[in-house]
Amino acid sequence: MRRTVGVLGGGAWGTAMAMVAARAGRDVVLWARDAATVGAIATRRENPRLPGILIDETVAATADLAKAAAADVVVLAVPAQTLREVAAAAAPHIAPGIPVISAAKGLERGTDLRMSEILAEVVPHAAPAVLSGPSFAVDVGRGLPTAVTVAAVDEALALDLCRVFGGPAFRPYAETDLVGVEIGGAVKNVLAIAAGIVSGRKLGASALAALIARSFAELRRLADALGARPETVTGLSGLGDLVLTCSSAQSRNFSYGAMIGAGGDPAASHPLVEGIATAGVARDLARHHAILMPIVEAVAAILDGALTVEDAIDGLMTRPFKREAD
Repeated sequence: MRRTVGVLGGGAWGTAMAMVAARAGRDVVLWARDAATVGAIATRRENPRLPGILIDETVAATADLAKAAAADVVVLAVPAQTLREVAAAAAPHIAPGIPVISAAKGLERGTDLRMSEILAEVVPHAAPAVLSGPSFAVDVGRGLPTAVTVAAVDEALALDLCRVFGGPAFRPYAETDLVGVEIGGAVKNVLAIAAGIVSGRKLGASALAALIARSFAELRRLADALGARPETVTGLSGLGDLVLTCSSAQSRNFSYGAMIGAGGDPAASHPLVEGIATAGVARDLARHHAILMPIVEAVAAILDGALTVEDAIDGLMTRPFKREAD
């Protein structure tokens, strides 16, 4: 029985995951860089990044990374572009064979690696796993019904981790297709920026529905090229997460796209919008595998300042006619 869970990352998602583990009866240690966050949890049982939600007394907050990493299960709930740094710092404190779960949704800029691939490099003595799916931290924190995917190469481990975190309001499903789960979680953030642009530009519900459908076609093409299983892409971590993230202002990626669509500056700094860093990586992967991903291409070009929103819309609407399935 895995009794202790260490969550690395004191943001909204890390706090929500700590609460999930506590509700499942685990002893939880939540690590945060910010001393103010640790103090707020210890004294007020609240994280300012997840306001209005009472944190269970069984969640211990700490600024000591070693304390949180010395657990039966370790969850990395940090931004994708900092996962390598945090995992490397935690690695000496993680015992051999311990499951290390990435809860980040992104692709590493500069290496094009998925999060589980980074874990395999940085914490080779651990068992990498991934948690992804349609979930907002505030919903999970409030205990609202949520279903996610937990993926590991070993199916028995994936099922074990489902039991570690599962509860009446949090339903994990086991999977072994790490590629499909991670590509779905990462690329949907880029596509959500596109959906936000459509919304911010007030192009209408019909345009948004079409954008989501064509986005799914692009996500499926890339996942297929990388060896993912079709059923993974049509599941929670693929289609499910895409629909959620492309249709709600709770999504940072959608909200960022809406800001661009309304005339805001895409060069503005938004470090927690995972799709910004992932856009260029997804574009490069598509080109490398000769996959057509015009929406991803357009988002990457807009973020790079190489294309205006108007030109991107014109380009997408005037592409050559073809069969929808192609």
